[in-house]
Amino acid sequence: GTEKAKPNISKLKKGLVPGSVLILLAGRFRGRRAVFLKQLESGLLLVTGPYAVNGVPLRRVNQRMCIATSAKTDLKGAKYDVTDAYFKKDGAAKKSKKDEMFAAGQETTAMSTEKKAGQKSMDEPVVKGMGTDVKAYLKARFSLSAKMYPHELKF
Repeated sequence: GTEKAKPNISKLKKGLVPGSVLILLAGRFRGRRAVFLKQLESGLLLVTGPYAVNGVPLRRVNQRMCIATSAKTDLKGAKYDVTDAYFKKDGAAKKSKKDEMFAAGQETTAMSTEKKAGQKSMDEPVVKGMGTDVKAYLKARFSLSAKMYPHELKF
């Protein structure tokens, strides 16, 4: 009885298959389009920009925070061997003393070079298979303007 129950993995939204283009609705990359890669064990979606195309890195996204579009890209058999552990933060970052906190505030944690290299190698086959029209579509931001009603749009 003391073990934590594992959350049930949520079903994928209709029309979500690896390679479909999503519109991100929340977070730092809201309004950006990203390519859906796979569903992680936690139930979150693994998406990428690809980074070389529109600057969206490999990210975990909740299904509720994105809109699936009818656009699809061919993943060209790209291998994304990423799990939830990939996104774990370092335990060393947590410190309790106030003076240490202020000292740590000056250090900016940059992405490790191995993650950057991994991002590049994983995105490469996907980017190669894209046409210029698809790249332009992924680069474009999504936003609503006057007389655009979300319930009337077809994604």
